[in-house]
Amino acid sequence: MLLVNKPYNWTSFDVVGKIRNSLKPLKLKVGHAGTLDPLATGLLIICTGKLTKQIDTFQAEEKEYTGTMILGATTPSYDMETDEDEKFDIGNITDEQILNNTAQFTGDIQQYPPAHSAVKINGERLYEKARRGEEVELRLRFVTISEFEITRIALPEVDFRVVCSKGTYIRSLVNDFGRALNNGAYLSKLRRTRSGNFNVSDAFEVMELVEHIRLLKVEPELLK
Repeated sequence: MLLVNKPYNWTSFDVVGKIRNSLKPLKLKVGHAGTLDPLATGLLIICTGKLTKQIDTFQAEEKEYTGTMILGATTPSYDMETDEDEKFDIGNITDEQILNNTAQFTGDIQQYPPAHSAVKINGERLYEKARRGEEVELRLRFVTISEFEITRIALPEVDFRVVCSKGTYIRSLVNDFGRALNNGAYLSKLRRTRSGNFNVSDAFEVMELVEHIRLLKVEPELLK
């Protein structure tokens, strides 16, 4: 198992590919336990070899995220991948309303995945249809939000921390949060800080890990 701090604008598969290439000529299976969107950063659990059989187990663990939402606008992707498509007045929104709004999103809730997501329907990922401008059928899913804490309010920015179950879309949570205020919101920053008992503070930077693997293969005595 390898803990990696996924960089901004990398896909989870970019990280898997970089590590798989660094392990050559070893022919090891390499996979990740839980996709992070390209615009998100933070903990990505990479499994290699026989441990790939336990990916589903690691994927099912509780996750913790920190992030920032922008109030007063929406985007089709619910994040910064697409441009703002609607704007709202936030002049009358109070800090108290924002803080109290988290209560209805704590516990067992239902949410729709974003149209721009990696969810597969009929063998095709939703984002592939969305990028072609096709309408997509979104299906409700049940998720659990154990903790939803507002950590900073500096409108239009609102920082938050969320502890949630597998399959939770933070982008959808943010979009629903804005709607509940009769307004709009989209995700501008997201970082996974924990998955199960594993923390991003213990993770390698990608290129640091690649160099570490190179040394293990070429000059193992340097690591003793």
